Amino acid sequence: MSEALCLLDASVRALTVIMKIILIMLAIQGIFCRVQIMIISIKNAFAIFLFSSLVLGSPLLLAQELKISPEVEIRFSAYGEATFAYFNYEQNQTGDNGARADHRLVFDTTRFAPKIEVMLPLDFEVEAEIEFEHGGTGSTLELEYEEFGEYENEVEQGGEVIVEELYLQKEIAHRGHIKIGRFYNALGLLSDLHKPNELIAAGRPESETTMIPAVWDEMGVEGVIYLNPVKITAQVLNGLDSTGFSSQSWVSTGQQRRFYSANARGLAGVLRVDIRPVAGVMAGVSAYRGDSNANRPKPDLALDCDDDSSVAACGFLGGNVSIIGAHFVLDERHVRARASLLWGHLENAGAISERNKSLSNNLGVLRSAVAEQAVSAWAEVGVDVMSFIDDSKWRIEPHVRAEYYDTMFKVAPGQFDAPRYERFVAAAGVGVDYQNMILSRLTARHRSFGDDGIRSQWDVVLSTGFNF
Repeated sequence: MSEALCLLDASVRALTVIMKIILIMLAIQGIFCRVQIMIISIKNAFAIFLFSSLVLGSPLLLAQELKISPEVEIRFSAYGEATFAYFNYEQNQTGDNGARADHRLVFDTTRFAPKIEVMLPLDFEVEAEIEFEHGGTGSTLELEYEEFGEYENEVEQGGEVIVEELYLQKEIAHRGHIKIGRFYNALGLLSDLHKPNELIAAGRPESETTMIPAVWDEMGVEGVIYLNPVKITAQVLNGLDSTGFSSQSWVSTGQQRRFYSANARGLAGVLRVDIRPVAGVMAGVSAYRGDSNANRPKPDLALDCDDDSSVAACGFLGGNVSIIGAHFVLDERHVRARASLLWGHLENAGAISERNKSLSNNLGVLRSAVAEQAVSAWAEVGVDVMSFIDDSKWRIEPHVRAEYYDTMFKVAPGQFDAPRYERFVAAAGVGVDYQNMILSRLTARHRSFGDDGIRSQWDVVLSTGFNF
């Protein structure tokens, strides 16, 4: 008996030593990972320090406004958001009955977006906004024709960094402006209201961010005219790339982010009209139309032609994306509300889907069928309880949000209309803000699908953020 106990004790000790060795190895691996992250962070911090030292004349910009000469004024602002979420379903959504039951907690440093505005002489303005997202791995693709025309993935650094705005703007007699560079596409509502304090529920509406790129920015030229109380916006931008279109996300994943530069063979136009009849109320419509097949990395949807003296001598198969939308905003003392509706059509969706099936795996796209039409609608309302008590600097705002979207609203002939892409979302919760600068949102969401046989989903999201 004593020998058995001794053997058991020795086994436990040996197992303990092995576990300690494993923990030490994991700790060493973690240290190496942290060292790599620290090196990247030091490089980024040094770049920011160098930029602020050279451009701003000071290593740190501590004020929101800085005058560096009588004619030049710099304004600094930023917003950030972190989320903590619970999901009662797994990430894989492709099962016959939808996602299986699960209990997941997900923590995310969602975004941090600093912005610099430089007011220059002659009514010129430069604006730059950089968004740091998710803390994931940033990478780009290169099309290597030296390697048989294959795509090569290049990891640049830890952390995804996106230049969302970088443009030069010229004011015209306080009646409008012209800008050139990278800026937000005027389609939809999130181009105007995307900061965490501007939305009522936690997170951006998934209906709009699934159908079109989230807070969609592109390069081009914009002109704006103010005819009080009407604002008219017209834009010419680079178009989308149809290799990224899919059943799950329609054209939202067609934004040209995978390569260093954006193809602009196919341009797009945007027209938007907003009216503000009274203070705190805004309503408007917007429209987008642009080619997507001419912007594919390879001219694989060029029309057959006897003339091979140039690329796509007879043009490309039509791939126009057409989207129209309407939106409404209410910002009153006691009540806030937002609403948006989008409908879109894709030309030659069947031919695009067929061609996308044979795309290279290295391109990193879904290669699923894309529908001819998609639709999304969302609305949210919040009531500020504190506004009925006094003029408090605090806002305590119970809210509700409803969403409907279908990325396969109408499919091309021969395509299967999968009911799991028709989604209904009902959400409710409460938000707390202090002076519109410090905020938190707690929202519970229920998601159902176009087929009762697909398991419905619940998630709860707590977001915290700031804006100044």
